[in-house]
Parts: sequence; C-alpha cells; structure tokens
Amino acid sequence: MKDLNKKNIIVTGATGGIGNSIVKKLDDCGANILASGTRLEKLQELKKIFKNIKILKFDISQSEKIEEFIENATKELGGSLDCLVNNAGITQDNLAIRMSLDEWQKVINVNLTSTFLMSKFSIKKMLKNKSGKIINITSVVGHTGNIGQANYTASKAAIVAMSKSLAIEYGKKNININCISPGFIKTAMTDKMDDKFKEAIISRIPAARLGEPDDIANAVLFLASNQSNYVNGETLHVNGGMYMA
Repeated sequence: MKDLNKKNIIVTGATGGIGNSIVKKLDDCGANILASGTRLEKLQELKKIFKNIKILKFDISQSEKIEEFIENATKELGGSLDCLVNNAGITQDNLAIRMSLDEWQKVINVNLTSTFLMSKFSIKKMLKNKSGKIINITSVVGHTGNIGQANYTASKAAIVAMSKSLAIEYGKKNININCISPGFIKTAMTDKMDDKFKEAIISRIPAARLGEPDDIANAVLFLASNQSNYVNGETLHVNGGMYMA
C-alpha cells in the first residue's frame, strides 16, 4: 500500500495483539504512526521494535481529556491527521440480572462514548485536510449477541450505527468512516479459553479455525488506503464466515 507512505495515523489500543499487528502492517507500509495505550512499558517495548513510531500513553476512559489527546497526538505527527483507528475497548462480562449499573456504564462509556469523542475531535482535524479515514473496530457479537455481554454487544452494535451517521454527515467532506467486525481472533484472551469452549466456538466458524491478528490488520490497511476511497459507512466482517453461519 504505497499510498499509506507518510500518512499520519493514530492507533488506539496499540499494545494488544490486534493493535500490535495493526501497527506492524502500517509501519511496513511507511505510515507515520502514533501508537496509544494505557501501559507505558508496553508502548516502550513497541517503540523498540518499530523505531519510527511515536508513542503516547492515554486512557480513553478519560473522556474529558480526549480533545487534548487528539491535539497532542496530531502535534506529534507533525500537525495533521489522515487516519484514526479506534481499536481500544474493554469488557466487563456478567449475566444481565447480575450486571451492575457500573459494569454497564463503564463499558458503554469506554467503548461507545469515547469512540464517538475520538472520532468527533479527529474529524475536526480532518476537515482542515479536506480528507480522512476513521476505522472503528467492533465485533461479531455486536451483530449476533452473546451470553453475558449485554453491555459489550450493545456498545459494539451502537458503534456501527454511529459510524453510519458520521459517514452520512462527512462523506461529502471526503472523510470516510467504516467499521471492521472481527470474529474470534487468536490473542492472549483466547489463549486462556477452556479447550472445550474453544472447540465449541470453532465449530460455529465455517473456516474451522480462529482468526489471526494479521487478518484484522490487513482489513485496516485496505480501509486506510486509497483503494477504499468509495467505501463509506460499511462494516467489513472478518470472522471466517461466523456471522454468516
């Protein structure tokens, strides 16, 4: 993706398995990356591997500081912003009747409200460029539902609808907002799954395997590049056919 060379891109949740792969793929394409996360030591480890990236510790749950973060991140990137990858998110699972208001609100605030605010303040920067891309990482369970995840599934489904609204509002300004909906991807979280539970999940996937972080990163490359310039308000499902099954 030669058109990503020198493009200024913010990646949140950069220290996780999927985030790491996104940073690597974008770095391979010569993008100018600002990697963000909540763990400074993990960001510093990432910096040792990808020496050209910038890092900035930030917790997206601090909604009142998001505008300042976008301002600081854009300055680190040289003063303009071409693409935002909203990859950060949390889970706090529980059955509905046991789920506390705090568990509900925290997941909605981080996954949905903070994603909206990150997008809002990034769009303001992109309007100055007269172009931009926002890529929101959602989840297959935002389309199918999942036991014990009423808060998480609600937040991810809402991101899809929100992204469509933003795409309608700013498409005419040459700003594209799209989603990527991962299925079950091999990460530290899936490594901790019970084997029987993992087998049950795989049995629902036509591809008969879990996805790789690179599968999501490859989708990010497409949506961040000029090859997707006429793709707006869409969700790219990357789940081995699980959503279809």
